[in-house]
Amino acid sequence: MTADGDAKKRLAAAAALDLVADDSLIGIGTGSTVNLFIEALARLPHRPRRAVSSSQASSARLAAAGIEVRDLNEVSELNLYVDGADEATPARHLVKGGGGALTREKIIAAAARRFVCIVDDSKLVRTLGRFPLPIEVIPMARSLVARELAARGGRALWREGFVTDNGNHILDVHGLTIADPPALERELNQLTGVVTVGLFAVRPADVLLVGTAQGVEQR
Repeated sequence: MTADGDAKKRLAAAAALDLVADDSLIGIGTGSTVNLFIEALARLPHRPRRAVSSSQASSARLAAAGIEVRDLNEVSELNLYVDGADEATPARHLVKGGGGALTREKIIAAAARRFVCIVDDSKLVRTLGRFPLPIEVIPMARSLVARELAARGGRALWREGFVTDNGNHILDVHGLTIADPPALERELNQLTGVVTVGLFAVRPADVLLVGTAQGVEQR
């Protein structure tokens, strides 16, 4: 099978369906590939009836598909979380947050027993940093955090006009070569004013499904 563009994303999204148990409760992320996954999920005869969502946008899509959206605080166990990424390495370290939902995505990933990431092969890199690193910050700390990032060699641009579902701002950090993703994630999370950073490396994906022109690769 050959595929490009959205077709590769559809392949990865369809492959993730095989990991979804009938009538289960699952976590759902945010983004274009996840939207395709929700569409495919809605067509399953025994689709999950309940889901925990990482964004208002995904919650609306799930509700339209007839899937009840639950609050994570009401859930005692979450076996599976499916989400996309802006960049991914063969070690399953990720950069996420292009859609601005990184904090809720990270919370659900931490709560889930198994985190499955679905991407097309354009998102695969050897070293993270080509895609600007999103960082969610408390609004009053935006300039403070930007100066701290500049001292570390990063150029932080405010995603002006965008407010997260949590009421915060996003800084997109350019110019970083991320040789040690877990170490940088821990370091940046300690900056005063940072809510969370879009590195998913301390808790990486457990499974990476990559849509390619030849089909789906699992890593």
